[in-house]
Amino acid sequence: MQSRRNKIKRDVLINRKILKYIDELKAKTILFYLPLTEEANINKLLKKIRKRDKSTIFVPFMEGVSFKMVKFRLPLYIKKFNIKEPKNSFAINKRIDLAIVPVLGVDGAFRRVGFGKGMYDRFFESLPYRPKIAFVESVECFTASHVGESHDIQADIYITPYKIIRRGKR
Repeated sequence: MQSRRNKIKRDVLINRKILKYIDELKAKTILFYLPLTEEANINKLLKKIRKRDKSTIFVPFMEGVSFKMVKFRLPLYIKKFNIKEPKNSFAINKRIDLAIVPVLGVDGAFRRVGFGKGMYDRFFESLPYRPKIAFVESVECFTASHVGESHDIQADIYITPYKIIRRGKR
């Protein structure tokens, strides 16, 4: 029971820190992720942001080896890799201000260590611009070593329950 309470506490702290960063940036168009069990649960934050006026939320919709952004709407369906997604949308994607990206770890070059599929890498490579990127993790896993590869995405900020690290300001 203690570890479940700890996870809930960590998720609450992460949600607060993400919301503070969104407000700091004045981000209105945001790409969120729909959390897997082992990732930071940001569902309450999604609900809160969804109620805000003029905020637009996008989530990933898997397509082949990458994904596209679709507008967040209910109901959600369980798809490949046990990932929840809304129905496909053919709407024109807006430019996002901020992307909230789950990680398993972050290396010394501020590159993402993920599940090894490269979906986020391919997605961000396809964008004609670079939005602000926030990596989110329930338990800090940061190494000063450079274990990523040059194509791995880099964050502007790394948010954990007890620490925020900004790239270039460690």
